[in-house]
Amino acid sequence: QVQLVESGGGLVQAGGSLRLSCAASGRTFSSYAMGWFRQSPGKEREFVAAISWSGGNTYYADSVKGRFTISSDNAKNTVYLQMNSLKPEDTAVYYCAAGSRITIATMTWDYWGQGTQVTVSS
Repeated sequence: QVQLVESGGGLVQAGGSLRLSCAASGRTFSSYAMGWFRQSPGKEREFVAAISWSGGNTYYADSVKGRFTISSDNAKNTVYLQMNSLKPEDTAVYYCAAGSRITIATMTWDYWGQGTQVTVSS
């Protein structure tokens, strides 16, 4: 079992920045790929970014490429999502996920955090 706890969400103006953190505990953190997803009211949960267990490979949704950066610190069992140049359309609940492989499909990820709200005002 892996437990994931997100933090760092909040209210920010358009153009601002936030850094989300996801602290993992339980089974060996470095054995899993880690991902960030988000969900807005009335919409399905969507892929945002992911990082391989080694940290050597990163993947991004087109909508956040160039603005968001995913990184991990295996010593701290923590994955981060640095979000810059935020837009109102980035407003959502952001979820951290862990899984054995990286896909954009939510059903393939094994563990999920409880989510953290990000609100971007215009």
